[in-house]
Amino acid sequence: MNESVNTPADGAAGRCVGELSEGELLAMIFPRLPHADAELLGPGDDAAVVAAPDGRFVVTTDTMIHGPDFRLAWSTAHDLGWKAAASNLADVAAMGARPTALVVALAMPKQLPLAVLEGFADGLREACAELAPGCGVVGGDLAVSEVFMIAVTAFGDLEGREPVRRDGAREGDVVAVAGALGAAATGLRMLFDHGVDATAVPSVEAATILRREHPEPIAAQLAPRPPIMAGVLAADAGATSMLDLSDGLALDAGRVASASGVAIDLVSASLGPDPAVALSGGEDHSLLATFPPDIVLPTPFRAIGAVRAGSGVLVDGVAYDGRAGWDPYRDWDDAAG
Repeated sequence: MNESVNTPADGAAGRCVGELSEGELLAMIFPRLPHADAELLGPGDDAAVVAAPDGRFVVTTDTMIHGPDFRLAWSTAHDLGWKAAASNLADVAAMGARPTALVVALAMPKQLPLAVLEGFADGLREACAELAPGCGVVGGDLAVSEVFMIAVTAFGDLEGREPVRRDGAREGDVVAVAGALGAAATGLRMLFDHGVDATAVPSVEAATILRREHPEPIAAQLAPRPPIMAGVLAADAGATSMLDLSDGLALDAGRVASASGVAIDLVSASLGPDPAVALSGGEDHSLLATFPPDIVLPTPFRAIGAVRAGSGVLVDGVAYDGRAGWDPYRDWDDAAG
């Protein structure tokens, strides 16, 4: 790690993870992790056992890697735990399921401060408690790596519902969103522009100033609060398609359009003060859904467009030709530079 770490200097007595054994590390963090209501057998054995009353379960996984996905100079340890939970909970929610359990694997440099591990566990616990009550951590793994990497697998219970897929949008449906549009991208741009030192290296001091002066967009990027339980509400209301907005509205709406064989026509006036950022920015982890036109949208969904015959993404009836959103294989070199 060549950049500074945003963590209390006196956390865990200034010690690093390499000073403890795996067993000692686990014994330190287990008490900080949330238990899952669906847990039948939790951490401590070869595998966990989680109840699946529906007879089916939703499962998803995601990784966060220092560099392309987060910077320790910008994110606190608590931020990392929160975002790791929130981004995976949103994928479960997008299927119309209730999140039940997380499995978390960490690969860490030996010199990583113990305070980071403690704060990460606290962020996981508090994100689950606020965003998906009853969801908890049932297991995982620890490994050594030169790069700090986080991998989370999330499980969800459909509770008798059919999963809400991407391919169900139909001509005439209302396009709606629950959550922010473009806020996380605004925060990320602020961090790249102003959260660095004179040599363009991410800076704890500069990020701290941004947090104080622009708390909402910075928090939207580093510790998003997507409306997780809105996924269940959407499914119960009859949503015909849904997905988590992780890569940008235009790119993700295009995925619904492609899967469903339709066009998604977005209304620019409904996309907030900067429609271009709303369309291209990723990592809000809001929920994009389509609903039959004759139903009342469940709170907190709001209409932002309609499903049309055709293909692709339209904005005010015209084919969208702007920046589509985040693709790590296309965009990482630009972001790193």
